[in-house]
Amino acid sequence: MTNRSSKNLRLKIILIMLTLISSLSQANIAPVEKHGQLAIENGQLVNQRHKAVSLAGPSFYWSNNGWSGEELYSKQVISNIRQQWQPGIVRVALGADYDGSYLFFPEDNLRRVTEVIDAAIENNLYVIVDWHSHHAERNIEQAVQFFQLMAQRYGHLPHIIYEIYNEPLKDTDWHSVIKPYAIKVIEAIRAIDKDNIILVGTQSWSQDVDISAINPIKDVQNIAYSLHFYAGTHKNELRQKAQKALDAGLALFVSEWGSVSATGDGAVDYLETEKWLAFMKENKLSHCSWALSRKNEEAAMFKTDASITGPWPDEQLTENGRYLKKIISNWGY
Repeated sequence: MTNRSSKNLRLKIILIMLTLISSLSQANIAPVEKHGQLAIENGQLVNQRHKAVSLAGPSFYWSNNGWSGEELYSKQVISNIRQQWQPGIVRVALGADYDGSYLFFPEDNLRRVTEVIDAAIENNLYVIVDWHSHHAERNIEQAVQFFQLMAQRYGHLPHIIYEIYNEPLKDTDWHSVIKPYAIKVIEAIRAIDKDNIILVGTQSWSQDVDISAINPIKDVQNIAYSLHFYAGTHKNELRQKAQKALDAGLALFVSEWGSVSATGDGAVDYLETEKWLAFMKENKLSHCSWALSRKNEEAAMFKTDASITGPWPDEQLTENGRYLKKIISNWGY
């Protein structure tokens, strides 16, 4: 080998090593450290440098007492999820409906969700604080008080995203019920926190985003609208609704989705999930998948005898859990 060839080879090796070091360094940068304050610009979630962002992560199950999800609300779970799954975001589902919920056991549920929120902040993850209800308009005062508390405690940090209504029902009208509810809660949050993202639930279990696009909330910055789907049930018709909303300029955030049916059971629908993943990638949508739980159903990510703290070898994950872990780990942020 000539001296010149030897130098060229060494130079190539050095460049390859520098590229690998740079890639590893980028991979180790935590999501909030990388992106900072999020915003909505021209219907797109962007970071502090005004570049489009698409985050992926898991959603916790309902926080309600005795509902097979509360046992996983711990800082150890967040730490191990961060290490094993490399998410950009996590979602806490404060149960605000039915037995065992925040409405009846506020101290228990608040303690759980704040432990997870604090752990997410410590790990520099974005975290959705979700008012997990199908009837939020019945408890506006409690919702306002809760989000005021969250804004006072966390509103100065860029990590927090508020989801003010998980899934309004099909017959809960956007124009006369959901939108007025949302405006009241948004006003309460914005009186304290001027800029963190707020997610607004939409009619029909957060599917009718096309209806919200006809009559959106105006004169409020950094608002996005929740789009939920379960691949085994919701297919191209819902993607068409979503595309219609996007074309109208609405910012969408897939704050809950599943690879199985909307009942939480049924086989993983790989074909339809891949179509949804392609749709979310194309439109740079952020998303959280359902659900971090050990409940005996197909939507659970963990088997019923899995560790409640982790770390979790793949044999402790359900088929759904293994699939979602792969999706989240490879999504990037």
